[in-house]
Amino acid sequence: MKTNLNTKENIRAFLGSEVARRLDEVSIAEFSRVSEIRLRADKPMILRIGGQDFFVGTGLAAAGEGGFCPAAEDIRETMERISRYSFYAFEAELSMGYITLPGGHRVGVSGQVVIENGAVRAWRYINGINIRVAHSVLGCADDVLPHIFNSDGLRHTMIISPPAFGKTTLLRDIVRQISNGFRDFNGLTVGLADERSEIAGCFRGVAQNDVGIRTDVLDGCPKALAIIMLLRGMSPDVIAVDELGGEQDARAVDAVLNAGVKLLCTAHGRDVADAMANPSLSAVLNRGIFERFVVLDKPGQVAGIFNGGGENVV
Repeated sequence: MKTNLNTKENIRAFLGSEVARRLDEVSIAEFSRVSEIRLRADKPMILRIGGQDFFVGTGLAAAGEGGFCPAAEDIRETMERISRYSFYAFEAELSMGYITLPGGHRVGVSGQVVIENGAVRAWRYINGINIRVAHSVLGCADDVLPHIFNSDGLRHTMIISPPAFGKTTLLRDIVRQISNGFRDFNGLTVGLADERSEIAGCFRGVAQNDVGIRTDVLDGCPKALAIIMLLRGMSPDVIAVDELGGEQDARAVDAVLNAGVKLLCTAHGRDVADAMANPSLSAVLNRGIFERFVVLDKPGQVAGIFNGGGENVV
């Protein structure tokens, strides 16, 4: 993973003073494997590493008794630093439930919201913070790429996995490599619909993660709308999108196919059959447009690559 002292220090700068001091107890080697930092008022500070939770005290300890418990004041101070002491300036972004930090790290929040006309207008209280540490695993797509390309270029491809198994990380590296070009393949123009700022990790419109030299990112825009806008304005060879699903997304897929553009996407599921059983995906999957399914069954581990007929091609 591409995590170093700078990554830790960059995140530390947005933490309350006591939370930052506790993070200092975690070594760079340990922090390089951290995927989430969870802060809840009067509950233990938790670092998630490899799908397991660890408490922060004097160093790391397996989840159990003890550990540092941030107070409400620690949560408030952390949110002040995250919002650069101008909470109002981030209200629009927070209405989606998160803020993106420099480096592409995403901060999710929980608490009490103010609803107006069926939408979140403001946050009254924030009592929980989840910092998802952005990791770029350069080269993690190396073994996948030969199986999702043919002599005509990229095949329509879907990456399937349960949450937190690395499908977005894999998608990001595929986008990077097909955008730059690799081996005997020239680079392709990629239109990246990054609704939740997780793939490119844009900060003030600039991608913080390496998504390649021929990639155009539409950040923070609903997926279906972003797909249409990219098709109309950026002439992509490939549309890439995270967590496809829903009726509007299905209609946007029609536009991709009608334009002769290849589709690269992810979806939640344990395997292909599980994804097909998902009502929000059935409108897309039952049409048989995907030529390759890449399934992850453990964090960062490919269980199989399947063709449209369900046969493993690896």
